[in-house]
Order: sequence, then C-alpha cells, then structure tokens
Amino acid sequence: MGSMSRRRFLSTGLIAAGALQGCATGARTKHAGERPPNVIFILTDDQGYGDLGCHGNPVLRTPNLDRLHGESVRFTQFHVCPVCSPTRSSLMTGRYNYRTGVVDTYQGRSMMDPGEVTLPEILSSHGYRTGIFGKWHLGDHYPMRAMDRGFEEALVHGGGGLCQPSDPMPGNHYFDPELNHNGTWERCEGYCTDIFTNAAIRFVEAHTHEPFFAYLALNAPHMPLEIADSYVTPYLEQGVQEKTAKLYGMIANIDENVGRLRERLETLGLAENTLVIFMTDNGSQMPDETPRYNAGMRGQKGTVYEGGIRVPCFMAGAEALRAAGWPRGWHGGKDDDTLAAHIDLLPTLLDACGIAAPPRVRLDGMSLLPLLRGSTVPWPDRTLYTQWHRGDKPELYRNCAAYSRQYKLVDGKELYDRIADPGEANDVAAVHPDVVTKMRAGYEAWFADVCGTRDFSIPPRIHLGSPHENTTLLTRQDWRCETNWSDPKSIGYWEVKVVRAGRYNINCEFESRPAPEQARFNLGNAERKMDLPAGVGMCTFKDVPIDRAEGRLEVTVALNGIPAGVQYVTVTRMGGSG
Repeated sequence: MGSMSRRRFLSTGLIAAGALQGCATGARTKHAGERPPNVIFILTDDQGYGDLGCHGNPVLRTPNLDRLHGESVRFTQFHVCPVCSPTRSSLMTGRYNYRTGVVDTYQGRSMMDPGEVTLPEILSSHGYRTGIFGKWHLGDHYPMRAMDRGFEEALVHGGGGLCQPSDPMPGNHYFDPELNHNGTWERCEGYCTDIFTNAAIRFVEAHTHEPFFAYLALNAPHMPLEIADSYVTPYLEQGVQEKTAKLYGMIANIDENVGRLRERLETLGLAENTLVIFMTDNGSQMPDETPRYNAGMRGQKGTVYEGGIRVPCFMAGAEALRAAGWPRGWHGGKDDDTLAAHIDLLPTLLDACGIAAPPRVRLDGMSLLPLLRGSTVPWPDRTLYTQWHRGDKPELYRNCAAYSRQYKLVDGKELYDRIADPGEANDVAAVHPDVVTKMRAGYEAWFADVCGTRDFSIPPRIHLGSPHENTTLLTRQDWRCETNWSDPKSIGYWEVKVVRAGRYNINCEFESRPAPEQARFNLGNAERKMDLPAGVGMCTFKDVPIDRAEGRLEVTVALNGIPAGVQYVTVTRMGGSG
C-alpha cells in the first residue's frame, strides 16, 4: 500500500485547529456542592529547570508560567527519570518505571504493560471525563494506546514525537501534522502546540458541568526545533545562538498557550474548582555547543545529574476554594524543598480529589497533599531512585542515582552532598565511605525489588487482528533491532500477539531498490516470499493465513542481495475463524 493509499485508508478527514469536539455530558454529573475538583496536568517535553523566567533565565520571557509559579506551591526538589517514557509511565501509575515494563524510549521498550492501573482509569471510574492532548509515548497500538488506558478523548502523535519513525507518514512536521484522534490518523491544521491546546480547551468547554482530567502533554520544545520565525526573532536580536533562540521561541509559544487555557478556565467560571499542575518530563536538551542557562545544575537530559532529572513542578490549588472551606485546597505562592518525585503525582492527585488508591495496586509514591496544605506532620527523609539506559533490560549500576535530602550516589561510586554542593562539583565518596556503602545497599535492594516484579524477556506485545484495532500500522518506533532504527540496511522485528486467527493482508513500505530483489514475511508458521522488480517501494503479501499465537513479525526486502528492514508494515485481518 503506497503512502497516499495508506493516508486514505488510515485517515477520514481534516481537523482545523480548535475544531475537536469533546464527548457529550452524561449522567455522571454531580450537584455543584458535591462536585470534586477538575484537574489540568500540563507536561512539556525536554524543557529544563532553567527554561523559565521565574527560575532566573536572563533572556527567556514566560509571563504566564511565571504567574502560575506565583500562584502555586513549587516543589523545588522534584525529580524524574532522565528521559521521557520512563517518567511518563511513573506519572501515570505512581510506580517506578521498571515495574511498568518501560525501560527506554523506542525499539519496543517504551510500551507500558497493559496490566498497569493508570491515573485516568482510576479517575474515570469515579466519574471524571478524561482527555489527553499531545504526547502519550507509552504504546501506539492496542492494548497500550492512551484510548485503551483510560482516556476517552485522545488526540496524540505517534511514538516519541513528530518527525520520528513513529509518524504515520514520512515528512510529518510541527505545522499541519497528521495526528491520531481516537484511533484514526487525521491531518490537522496549525502548529502542534496550538492544536493540542485548542483541543484541550474544547474538551474543557464540553465538560463544564462534570469533573474532568485534561492531560495537556505537549511535545514541544523537543527537537526538531520548528517554530514560526516571529517567536525566534526576539531572541536572535538579543544575540542568542540560533538553535537556542528557536527553543526559546517554542517555549514562548507554550507560555502563550498556557495563558490561553487558564484564561478560558476563568471565563467559563471553572478556575476556582480546577487544580493546575505544570511539570516537565526530564532535564533540558542542549541543542548547540554553547550551554544555555541551566540554573547552576550539572548535566542535561539523559544524565542522572541534577540537570537531567530535577524539573519544575508547580501545583496551583484553587485558592478561592480553600478560602471557602474546601477541605483539599491549599495556599499557593510558596516553595517547598521536600524531596519529591514523579511517583508522587498519582497518589497526590487521588488524595486531592478524595479518591482512594486501588487496594491491590502497589504504589511507590506518596501523597504530597499534607505538604501542600501546610501540615506539620513529620515527613520521612526518603531515598529515591532513578535509572535509564539503552537496552532491553535494566543493568545494575548503569546510569543510576540514589538520592536523599543530603546525599546523592551516582552509578554506585560518585557521592555528592546535595546541600553543600548543589552543583555536584565535588565527589566526596572517599570522605564518606559509610554513606556510599549504605546507599549502595539501598540501591541494590531497590533494583532487585523493581526488576523482580517483571520478566524483561517477555515484552508487552502489539495485538494483531483485535476488534479494537483490526488494522495495525507498525512503525520503527516499536521495531526491535540491533542497530540504528533509521538505518535502511538494519534488520528488526515486532513482538506481536495474533488475537484472532484468519487471513491477513500484509502491506509493506520501504526505500525503493535500484535492482530486482526479494521480499520475505515471517510470523510463526506463516511465511511468504515475493520477487520484486527494480524501483518499487511497496509490496503486499495477500491473504496470508495466520493462527492465533505470540511471536515475532519480520519483513525484509533485500538490498543488493542482502536482507534489510522495511519502514512500515500495515497488518489487516480480512476474515477467518475467531
């Protein structure tokens, strides 16, 4: 199936920016006096702690985020994972990412186990309407899509971001992108951040009379750095290097959209009953060789130094409601330096909404609500953990950190005094060997615990032939290979589960070959070969009988006589027994 044919097959129309409609209100509406708070959770992608005016950036202007900062309790020691999917899995579950099966960001390692219980699932079961707008990055296929995991309204891009191999069409960009709306790929008009914010606003407008959870998970300012010149020019005129100027322009656009969303809450009369949380998913990316302002922290995205894992966390708690006696509100306008992390978001929001955590779910996080409300109850000096590296399974002591309020152990050997040396300039492991020994023991116990709950040799599998997603578009986002996912010569496969036996069409797309070659398809006992003429970039294995089974789906098209992988595979069940 060619790119234009696949576009017609997977797409049904055009969404203008702001035209997305939410679901109709239902019987779950409560009386005004009984209504729980709305929740808006804003998460940006690769925006560092220093990428805010309120955090001392001398160039970047973020007036709307600065205002939110001024009205919030700010957790100034809030930590996450060094990269996005692991962080997002913890935010959605209240559990360390290794428990969820998420170990990395691509090649099938960012798919969250469908058995995990998510925040939107819990909120939905308690009468909340739920919507996600932007980046999910925890599975593009059933049963791991956002729409399968508790979100009744979902407008998302594929995989880890636009312009990546997860896109449904080559050449997707931040302007006029193809996005997935409730399972269907559709062309949208406008700039991605504007589109996602407009969709969130429409969702809020559709649910003014019932509680809602809106997850505005923006893909900006993740690379590539695409933004209108009008946002970039003000920073270029101040002498900012071009790539940093583009990144700052993307953040300025985010700031405008946060302002628009909050203004709409106010005009709808919802601001007083809405909790607004702002965070970023990891530390800053560094798009050029000249380091930008990073609030004095060492490291960046991908590292377990503070610059990679310490992020902004603002929680605005409905000041007017608190003043009116709402029991779960809190005063804003203050900092809290208590050690906190991504695993704390779910228990905090459930507590704030008056919802008990599911009894059979083992949470790693703690509710921060007592701190938000100014409670004097003693708070434990926890040791928290984070780790990330490439690969199919965790490796002991590889790019890891254990950190308490005072000390931080990096890779099991470097020790930093977080209070005396926040910039992590001086390794004091030789001075405090007892601390190193204690923290190593704690880390090893944690590693054994979180890894012991999962067999990483059994990955989450993409379901084929499901009534929920009968046609499945496989991309290199979840393609497991030993080399670079963008290398046309590499070979890989997809871990799949055929849930209904039947006859399937397997449509494959690849870079055209200059000479006649052979294509091969393999899944369990189903194997096909096909001779291809020179110059073609697609082929279809038609009417292939495939049994119910778990296995590896592999397609290769020879390049100069040597098997090589393809770019896309579209699998459609045509019929057969259940």
